[in-house]
Amino acid sequence: MDTELIHIGFGNVLAINRVVAIVSPNSAPTKRLIQESKGAGRVIDMTSGRRTKAVLVMDTGNVVLAAIAPETIARRVGADRAGSRDGDSWREDVE
Repeated sequence: MDTELIHIGFGNVLAINRVVAIVSPNSAPTKRLIQESKGAGRVIDMTSGRRTKAVLVMDTGNVVLAAIAPETIARRVGADRAGSRDGDSWREDVE
């Protein structure tokens, strides 16, 4: 399986095919997950000092904090996969 990288803001990229869940950080269970993961040294903070808007749970047990909304990440994944289905046509827009 190829690694699919997705931009999650402020110059940070993530292997999206390793993500199990993308959740909002506002619920009590998610806040507890973050605190427990910090204690275990399993948090990867990719917020660049900004407010956490999404929490990504990885298949490795790590928890990634992102400064963009879960909906934005999901939209980028969808756009990336739609672009890859069209072959290299998306490259024309970039170049």
